[in-house]
Amino acid sequence: MTHNAFEIAPAGIEDTGHIMRFIRELAEYEHALDEVVATEDDLKRALFDSNPRVWADICRLRGEPIGFVLYFFNFSTWVGRHGLFLEDLYVTPEHRGHGAGKALLQHLARVAVAQDCGRFEWNVLDWNKPSIDFYESFGALPQSEWVGYRLSGQALQNFAATSD
Repeated sequence: MTHNAFEIAPAGIEDTGHIMRFIRELAEYEHALDEVVATEDDLKRALFDSNPRVWADICRLRGEPIGFVLYFFNFSTWVGRHGLFLEDLYVTPEHRGHGAGKALLQHLARVAVAQDCGRFEWNVLDWNKPSIDFYESFGALPQSEWVGYRLSGQALQNFAATSD
């Protein structure tokens, strides 16, 4: 799919290194680089095994990878349909402000519509005002009535191991 000068297409296994670099750059921007434990092998297994449950698309400008999205499908019992959840969206700093981020989001909105999804959702850090302003500029609304919870690491292991 082409949007202006951007080409957006499903990632191939040969894009794994670019995706890993983008993930690390995004984590650095979000002040969480030390939390990235994923490896290229992890990404290859998740994205390119025989039954993937997560997908990535690459945005290119004149053949050069300049960004990506990584997403998966969830399900809403209230809507009775799947939803598309955007895990990561990243555009390299030198290519921001030229429409690549919007092109990636529109691309995923089209995927969601084509897959008959009832929702297209993502999270944003509360301090990331440029992104919040951008999302709200095209009608996305914060879901402030919900509080996200996470169980991970040792707490996840401990909880899974309990029997009562």
